[in-house]
Amino acid sequence: MPPQLHHEDDDSAKPKFSHLPLSTSGPLKCALKGTVLLNHSYFNKGSAFTKKERHDFALSGLLPQSVQTLDQQVQRAYEQYSARPDDLAKNTFLTSMKDQNEVLYFKLLLDHLDEMFSVVYTPTEGDAIQNYSRLFRRPQGVFLNVHDIDRVHHDLSLWGMSDDIDYIVVTDGEEILGIGDQGCGGILISVAKLALMTLCAGIHPNRVLPVVLDCGTDNETLLKDPLYLGLREKRVRGEEYDRFIETFVKSARELYPRAFIHFEDFGFQNARRLLDRWRPDIPCFNDDVQGTGCVTLAAIFAGLHVSKMKLSDLRMVVFGGGTAGVGIADQVRDAIATERGITKEEAARQIWLVDKPGLLTDQIERLSDAQRTYARSEDWTDKETNLFGVVKEVKPNVLIGTSTVPKSFTEEIVREMAAHVDRPIILPLSNPTKLHEATPADLFSWTGGKALVATGSPFKPVKGPWGPEGKEVHIEVAECNNSVVFPGIGLGSVLCRARLVTDKMLIASVNGVVGHSPALRNDTAPLLPGVGAVREVSVRVAREVIQAAVEEGVATEEGIPKDEKELDEWIMEQMWDPVYRPLQYVEAHSASRQAKGELRVVGSLPQRQ
Repeated sequence: MPPQLHHEDDDSAKPKFSHLPLSTSGPLKCALKGTVLLNHSYFNKGSAFTKKERHDFALSGLLPQSVQTLDQQVQRAYEQYSARPDDLAKNTFLTSMKDQNEVLYFKLLLDHLDEMFSVVYTPTEGDAIQNYSRLFRRPQGVFLNVHDIDRVHHDLSLWGMSDDIDYIVVTDGEEILGIGDQGCGGILISVAKLALMTLCAGIHPNRVLPVVLDCGTDNETLLKDPLYLGLREKRVRGEEYDRFIETFVKSARELYPRAFIHFEDFGFQNARRLLDRWRPDIPCFNDDVQGTGCVTLAAIFAGLHVSKMKLSDLRMVVFGGGTAGVGIADQVRDAIATERGITKEEAARQIWLVDKPGLLTDQIERLSDAQRTYARSEDWTDKETNLFGVVKEVKPNVLIGTSTVPKSFTEEIVREMAAHVDRPIILPLSNPTKLHEATPADLFSWTGGKALVATGSPFKPVKGPWGPEGKEVHIEVAECNNSVVFPGIGLGSVLCRARLVTDKMLIASVNGVVGHSPALRNDTAPLLPGVGAVREVSVRVAREVIQAAVEEGVATEEGIPKDEKELDEWIMEQMWDPVYRPLQYVEAHSASRQAKGELRVVGSLPQRQ
């Protein structure tokens, strides 16, 4: 059964775990009144305030007389959304709605998730980020300046008390969504990731913190733009950069010791390095490295199930040796090592990485430590190193693209692969759509419908004569979307207050996703669950992650249920849902900081006591 939303008429019920601090049952206490309440996005209900609430909170003359339901509001909002002329305008409309009414914003998205996901996230969010300085209306999140390191602790401290923040997303804006260096516009990727954490996993939207580390930009277009809002200088690197990152991490941990830190869209030279630096010490995660690796491994597991192969049979070529490509290789390598009982070095021999210079070999200078793990040596003398040559030599059963080189999986390459593999697993993952290595239609055409495909951006189903005796069939294309895995990892880590995010917790998350793969029940179905099932998937992933954390001794929360059904109930009770809970007025002098609207909300910065 999918997770059930809480409803306003359920407030008399007392769920078993309603005593938990993050419980979402019962009324919300609120000390705000009048226009202050209407301007507070977390408490605002607009036309849905009940008659009693209008009386209790001095709203009677501030609203039209009709009391409407949330569903009616969603209908009106959807009509307004649909009237916008293009996806960027729709994205801007949604941003404005989020600033006004968070419940309505998230309910609209949940009701139309398949349609709106690509608008609120990739690829449209990439367009919004590129136009950040021109679309700017009001600031969201924390903007930290590399030249003001001494102010980092103070500036972070404005956003709450030690128990107020559960989840932090931080970026330096250097490598955003396949569109490169976007400077301070990267704040929008932090905002978008946090919106997905709420949408997909129920992380409370007033307990999150988006951060951009402004280190300058190497994007000449931004540097020449008179409206650009960030530091107008080349990126700071080296020792000053590292000191800035360290100051941020240590300040965040000191101020918000229970918060999970999510690194997002750092450049290739820093993403893996920073993850390796901080992962042994704090609960942190890099979606580009670990999230991409986990969801791709889930797609591979499902593909191996359909093709009746094992990980020990795997021969994988990855085209694109950057952060995502190496992250995928690492997750697959670790899974092979675990299944076969061999070393990670031995497992790496089943993986070939191809980048701009061709196949990575030990003859290439300036390989990162992460890349060097996969560099071939004596076994590749006098052989072709381009992608076609590698495919011809290796005869891979899995081909993955993270190159951002459009149409690089050519007909020649795909037919060569399919000549040696009955059900080739081909995953062109670069996004946005225009950067895909190949389209699903071409992949199915070139392989006679035999390819098992998942993509990095959404594609429509493909029709073709690939059924028995040439019968036309529809093949749905799985989207290899990190949102089916990273929200559950974050939710599980937050709820069990994990000290660290371990390898076993990540493998557990993969098993959680695979458990929902439609391909396990139907060989022609998508390899991965769609975004429409993401909340159900997140509960399963969170459960698997929590159980692994408990087993490894890194879970610090007390009272975590051992029974799986009870654990699912414990998880769902703490997931925020987009429903209007009854508001109960409390006097300001006796109110909690949440009731006074002082938890993290744009435009209402609390002062630390």
